[in-house]
Amino acid sequence: MRRNLHAGKRQSGGLGLSVFTDDELDEIHLATLEILEKTGLFFEDEEALEVLDGGGAIIDKQNKIAKFPPYLVEDSIRSAPSKLLLAGRNPNNDFIMESNRVGFTNFGEGVFIIDPYTGKHRETTKADVAASALIVDYLSDLDVYERAVGASDVPMATVQLHNAEAWLPNTSKHGFMGPGNGYFTKKITEMAAAIVGGKDKLQERPIISFVTCPVSPLQLVRESCEIIMETARAGLTINVLSMAMAGGSSPVTLAGTLVDHNAEILGGLILSQLTCKGTKFIYGSSTTAMDLRLAAASVGSPECALINAAVAQMATYYLLPSWVAGG
Repeated sequence: MRRNLHAGKRQSGGLGLSVFTDDELDEIHLATLEILEKTGLFFEDEEALEVLDGGGAIIDKQNKIAKFPPYLVEDSIRSAPSKLLLAGRNPNNDFIMESNRVGFTNFGEGVFIIDPYTGKHRETTKADVAASALIVDYLSDLDVYERAVGASDVPMATVQLHNAEAWLPNTSKHGFMGPGNGYFTKKITEMAAAIVGGKDKLQERPIISFVTCPVSPLQLVRESCEIIMETARAGLTINVLSMAMAGGSSPVTLAGTLVDHNAEILGGLILSQLTCKGTKFIYGSSTTAMDLRLAAASVGSPECALINAAVAQMATYYLLPSWVAGG
C-alpha cells in the first residue's frame, strides 16, 4: 500500500504553492453558490433531473436547468468521503488518496502514436492500449493507470469495452477510464467484478474508477449524467473532470474560470450524492487557458500549472481528493 509524501502541508520543510488566501477561497465558494442558485446547470438526462428534483433542486423541465439552494450544495460536499482506497490487483500497489498526499499517473486519451518499431505516425490500436498498461505497471513512480490511448481498430460502437478488455489484464495497479455512457459503465463494472471475484469484492477492493467531463460552460450532457449515476450505484469512485478553457469556454481570469470550473464539479458532486449518499468522488481538472493565437488548449503551459494549483487548493478547501493536470 502506498501513502506518498505530504505536499503543501504545514511542517518543518517542503515546498507548497498557495494561489489563493483563505478569504479568497471563501469568495470563490460564495460566488459558486450564487451561480448554482441563480443561474444553475444544464442537465441533459431526464433521470438525472428527476434525481435532482427529488433531492431538493429547483428544476426547469423545459430548459433542463437545475438550480441548487446553498444548503443542498454544502450538504453534498460534506457527505462525500475525504479519503479513498484505489485498490490494485496486487495489494502492494494499493494507493490511498487523502489530505495533501500527492501521487502520479500517466496522461490519457491519446489517439495517435509514433510506432516504436517503424517510426511512423499512426492511429493507436487495441494492442497499444494493452502495451500502455504494461508500461505503467512497470514504472514505479506512477501510482495508478489512466487509459493512455484508445483502440481505433475495433468497432466504434463498442470501443470502450475493447479498451477495458485490453488494459484490465495488463496492469496490477488501480485504473481509471472514461466509459462512454451508462450502459458501458455497467458492463465494464461487470468485467472488473469478474476479475476480483464478484461485485461485493469489487466494492471492498475497487480496482477501477470512472472519469467523466462536463461540457463548459455549466453543462452535464446525458452521457456524463449516466456515468455519474451508474458509478454511484456500483459503489465505485467517479472523477468529474472539468476541461474549461479560460478565454474560450470560461472567463479569461483565473478566479472567473475557477468559479465556472467549481460550479461544474459541484454539480456532478450533487448528482452523485443524491443518487447514493456517500458516493466516492474525486474533484478533477484538466482546466487550462486557451491559446488565443491558435484557439487551442494550452496544455502543459504555465497557465495550466497555475490554474490546477488553484484547483487542488479548492479541493483541499472542500476536504475532497483531487486529480489535476500537470504544468
